[in-house]
Amino acid sequence: MIDLLTLRNDTPGTRHVVHFNNAGASLMPQPVIDAITSHLTLESEIGGYEAAQLRQDATQQFYTSTADLLNTTAEHIAATANATDAYARALSSIPFERGDVILTTVNDYVSNQLAFLSLQKRLGVNIVRAEDSPAGGVSVEDIASKIKALRPRLVAVTHIPTNSGLIQPVEAIGQLCREADVLYLVDACQSVGQLPLDVNQIHCDFLTATCRKFLRGPRGVGFLYVSDKVLSSQLAPLFVDLRGAVWESADSYQLLPTAQRFEYWEFPHALLQGAAEANRYALSVGLEAIARRNTTLRENLCNRLRQLPDVRLLDEGERLASIITLSSERKPAADLKSALLAERINTSLSDHGSAILDYDRKGITTAALRISPHYFNTEEEITTLVDALTRILA
Repeated sequence: MIDLLTLRNDTPGTRHVVHFNNAGASLMPQPVIDAITSHLTLESEIGGYEAAQLRQDATQQFYTSTADLLNTTAEHIAATANATDAYARALSSIPFERGDVILTTVNDYVSNQLAFLSLQKRLGVNIVRAEDSPAGGVSVEDIASKIKALRPRLVAVTHIPTNSGLIQPVEAIGQLCREADVLYLVDACQSVGQLPLDVNQIHCDFLTATCRKFLRGPRGVGFLYVSDKVLSSQLAPLFVDLRGAVWESADSYQLLPTAQRFEYWEFPHALLQGAAEANRYALSVGLEAIARRNTTLRENLCNRLRQLPDVRLLDEGERLASIITLSSERKPAADLKSALLAERINTSLSDHGSAILDYDRKGITTAALRISPHYFNTEEEITTLVDALTRILA
């Protein structure tokens, strides 16, 4: 059961705004805020290096708690600045050659697609996008066919796109990659914190995420999971530093045996300690309970939104998550967002440039309004949002 009273008492932001922008940056609970401010205060009193040394156990808990989220161990977790940073480090570790195939989907995150295009331009790799199924979401059968025919160097899938509530079948795809011995990279930026994740069931070699979204952690920190296969293959980021390797002689170095080889020496200890609290908070609420609560909120909100005149819900797929995108013939999405913000209701925009393949197909030329509820939101807040949209659209 979700104890809404306790959750909202733990979340100061709920006293100031109605927050439906959890896919952008969620509201941090008080234990996360306390962990960050406590360490920053300590740094101001005794110095940054000294505070890091004194609180090294608290920083280490970032790795153990992140591992608990993913059903793995701390040796497989690297701290990064954000999900895109983690993604870039993973990609840079793969020795691509001209003609190699990256197999991906049409429902991918814009920054991932830009990274692929950069590799295509610089190294001559080929980008192949698997077809969608009629119900929405990538066709597992087409993925299987293309893996067999093309032998890609990498399969890359975004679990939940930023522009849609679609949940991709990452577990089924992972099984295909495992059987074919193909590297598999999963962007879990929008799924960590709102769905249970198990890297052993996903069978991924890399998994990337940020902490500020549904995980309810601070901005400025993310993580990268790497598998035993990655570590034993001696894969490492293109630019390794003294955090990830030992300089043995003038012309040689030795990689660390753990995911630490994907880290850089300097990172924000206060934010890592805050992220560790966010991990523990999500685990204490229970990821299964969070997922059930989010399903209830999404279904309730979608049912209410469908009743609004000239509103079109854009999300497709057999499984949907807590991202709802919509458009209206009456007002542009940017005007809807601004009008809601004036009433202290937070939403966000998903613009055409962030999802050109999906939005071209759906006929979205500028932007969609993105609404992303989370487990601490209430039914009363849903009513507040729908009533406000009703007035704005009228």
